[in-house]
Amino acid sequence: MKKDDLKSLVTQMYENLLENIDCQDCADKEHVVAYLRDAIDVVSHLDDKQIDSIEHAKSAFNNAYKEIANKSISSYQHTNERFEKLSQMHEETLNNYTDENTINISDMTEKFSEIQTHMMDEIKKANEIISKLSSQVQKLEKDSNIDSLTKVFNRRALGTYLSNLCVKKDISYELHLVMLDLDDFKIINDTYGHVAGDKILIFIANILKKTLRDGDKVFRYGGEEFVLILNRIDSEHCKKILSRILEILNKNKLFYKGNNIHVTASIGSTILTSEDTPDSVLSRADKSLYRAKHEGKNTIRMDLADGN
Repeated sequence: MKKDDLKSLVTQMYENLLENIDCQDCADKEHVVAYLRDAIDVVSHLDDKQIDSIEHAKSAFNNAYKEIANKSISSYQHTNERFEKLSQMHEETLNNYTDENTINISDMTEKFSEIQTHMMDEIKKANEIISKLSSQVQKLEKDSNIDSLTKVFNRRALGTYLSNLCVKKDISYELHLVMLDLDDFKIINDTYGHVAGDKILIFIANILKKTLRDGDKVFRYGGEEFVLILNRIDSEHCKKILSRILEILNKNKLFYKGNNIHVTASIGSTILTSEDTPDSVLSRADKSLYRAKHEGKNTIRMDLADGN
């Protein structure tokens, strides 16, 4: 396991332990010991060469986002309470000057100036907290192997997975790397908006996860592009699976705000060889995808290692 992955896992364990202690009415050392024993059991069975195993272990302790959400809610509640008090001060000040004959302009100006100062201080504190929590979220997203939108593996995870495969060199079974790119996705975004675009990406990711086998992998490569890793499969069977994916996409439409949005995809694939690097196998798959795009879209192009 890489150092960054190890640090991320330990951090999540630490945060989760603190949260567990906070949730207990009477936390004691036995509670901590029991948690650490469970943690040891999870980590000891971790196969650091398998990305699924690493992600399973991390997910067992992954409460960091939940913790940030709790901090955000707590911060909002505190700020809201402070503004309620300031609003009360504002109302009381107005009530004190309802009789025009008793208005003291200097005193009233000073009072409102004091309220304004308090409000600006609270806004500043709230902005500082928001900035800090946003930085924490960005760090979690950077360290994560899961795409935050579609919940499939992300590009970082793909790099790790391919690097491990290419180090092995001689793999005793056929492995296909597939690139899938949604057709005319910019037009969909421009027509229906980016929220619709995000829903489509989630929709596609779910279709891919349900269609592929348990041993296959789905990665969001970037934007509207996905990479699939199909293990232990020959070219004929691979084409059948990819054809099935296109068939499902063509039969299904996403219903959004009264609109039926039809989505198609172009697919390119290649076979991993013992001479491959992550860059070389991705480049071949990208070239076959390019052919699919320029030969009509909504189609499949499969290349051998030599690019033919």
